[in-house]
Amino acid sequence: MLTTPKKLAIASAAFVALAATSSAALAQKKYDAGATDTEIKVGNIMPYSGPASAYGVIGKTAEAYFKKINAEGGINGRKINFISYDDAYSPPKTVEQARKLVESDEVLLVFNPLGTPSNTAIQKYLNSKKVPQLFVATGATKWNDPKGFPWTMGWQPNYQNETQIYAKYILKEKPNAKIAVLYQNDDYGKDYLKGLKDGLGAKAASMIVMEESYEVSEPTIDSHIVKLKSTGADVFVNITTPKFAAQAIKKNAEIGWKPLHFLNNVSASIGSVMKPAGFEAGQGIISSAYLKDTSDPQWKNDAGMKAFDEFLTKYFPEGNRIDGSVMYGYTVAQGLAHVLKASGDNLTRENVMKQAASIKNLELGGLLPGIKVNTSATDFAPISQVQLIKFKGETWERFGEILGADATN
Repeated sequence: MLTTPKKLAIASAAFVALAATSSAALAQKKYDAGATDTEIKVGNIMPYSGPASAYGVIGKTAEAYFKKINAEGGINGRKINFISYDDAYSPPKTVEQARKLVESDEVLLVFNPLGTPSNTAIQKYLNSKKVPQLFVATGATKWNDPKGFPWTMGWQPNYQNETQIYAKYILKEKPNAKIAVLYQNDDYGKDYLKGLKDGLGAKAASMIVMEESYEVSEPTIDSHIVKLKSTGADVFVNITTPKFAAQAIKKNAEIGWKPLHFLNNVSASIGSVMKPAGFEAGQGIISSAYLKDTSDPQWKNDAGMKAFDEFLTKYFPEGNRIDGSVMYGYTVAQGLAHVLKASGDNLTRENVMKQAASIKNLELGGLLPGIKVNTSATDFAPISQVQLIKFKGETWERFGEILGADATN
């Protein structure tokens, strides 16, 4: 059969259209190192050993969550290759591991590395390499600096905001308080301390009777607690990581010091702090929360908690359900899954950061009702709301309103 010019033109147009469609489809797929048609390499650094090893379970939980994602088909058809290294909470080691992830493993991004000193040590390096340092596991205020460090983003509520909230509570409930502060002698501890002073304002100088710092290398902080008690303070602001938080609560009970006790959110875990310290010793302690407390029976029939329990049963049976770090790891891993899914087939580092900075009212099953994840190109603080909690019996009880970034609403 002869092909007419008209038929030839139609066939030719169809071929051009098909070629254009194919090239458009190919053009839509953009990859940087660490991403392919089948895989997304995600790097992570955790203190699996050392003084902050209680937090190591965060990395193990995230690993289990990505196993779940992979078992369910991955993200947009790609499996997560999660590469996690131990830095023992030592900044020089963090630098070494970050270089390994970027230069040897060639990961797409470094996700949820833990610790303020650790992240500080790698922030300039990762930003110079234009590698996302995404959802860092520390609430230091400095992670929200899109202009200065456009490749670094926090996750949890910031430390200064948290202690500003405690300060406002103290000013209202105990205006004549004598405040003793114990803090870790690094950026993490100093950030919390600054928030407390800012919140107390002009009264900080007269109300704070002692600021006592400790080093992470110290085996025990008992002597610091005895020293703080000797001031006669009736309010104790406890800015410590889990190991030292449990020691402080225990020692307070041993020496009979019963101030109004504020414990920073990063050590409010029942499994790794309150239980080891002894439930009786922790009665009345005030902290803050943005995640659901797994030990609270009120969430028994909650859909988010049921999904969390199903995840533990199937993918992380060895996980300690009442360790707050497990819920944290689960929730932040969901946050990354959201960003990677939104990135589609454009898995460039630039687009990953663009999607991370475009989160609108994201609700995750582990967050308290009313608390949502929001970011923008000028706001790199995904979660900026908390609720005060008080320890009673063997669990935390929430009280008051959801408090926002300005510590007043």
